[in-house]
Amino acid sequence: MTSFSRETTRIYLVRHGQVEGSEEKRYNGQSDVRLTSLGLAQFGALQKRLEDKPIAAVYSSDLSRCLDGARIISKPHGLVPVALRALRELDIGHWQGKAWDELKRRYPEEWQARLKDIVHYRVPGGENLIDVRGRVAPALQELVERHRGEEVVVVGHGGINRIVLLEALAAPLSALFRLEQNFGCLNIVDYRQDGGATVQLVNG
Repeated sequence: MTSFSRETTRIYLVRHGQVEGSEEKRYNGQSDVRLTSLGLAQFGALQKRLEDKPIAAVYSSDLSRCLDGARIISKPHGLVPVALRALRELDIGHWQGKAWDELKRRYPEEWQARLKDIVHYRVPGGENLIDVRGRVAPALQELVERHRGEEVVVVGHGGINRIVLLEALAAPLSALFRLEQNFGCLNIVDYRQDGGATVQLVNG
C-alpha cells in the first residue's frame, strides 16, 4: 500500500457486520436491524486491525448496525463516533424489510424493471441510486476536506460503500454490483487535494 501526503485524506471505509435475518436475502434499507453475535465479532476484528492506525475521527450511518460497530472501532482511539444520516443505506420505500423471494413473487414486473435500470428505477416511496449519490457524495467530500492529512474511519452499508467506491474509481453507477461488499469488510481510499482518489483496498 502506498504512503500518502499531508494533503491526502485516507478513508477506512467499513461495511457493518452481519445482521439478524441475513440468512435470507432481503432489503433492510433504512430499517434498524440489529447485529448478530458474529456481526459484533466482525467489528471486534476490525477494531484490532485498525487499533494501531492514527485514526483522527470515526463517522457512521446513524442506523444501529453501523453505529454500534463504530463505537467498537472508536474505543482504542478514545473517540466518539459521529452519526450522519446522509450515510444511511438506500431508502427502498415499500420494499423495506421484504425478502427478495417475496418481492419476485408479488412484484415480478417491478423487480425486472429495477434489474434493467438499477440506476434510475425508484421503488415507490424510496430513492434511486442518483438520489443516494446526491446525499452521500457531498457528505463524504466534506469529511475529506475537514481531515486533510489525516486517517478517518467511515462505517456504512453495502449500497453506500459501493457508490463511494464507484465515485473514487470514476466508474458508472450501473456497475454497482460489480463490487462486492461482505459483512464486516474493509476498503481503503486515499483522496488527494486535486480531487482525485486512489483505491488501495476493496472488500478486505
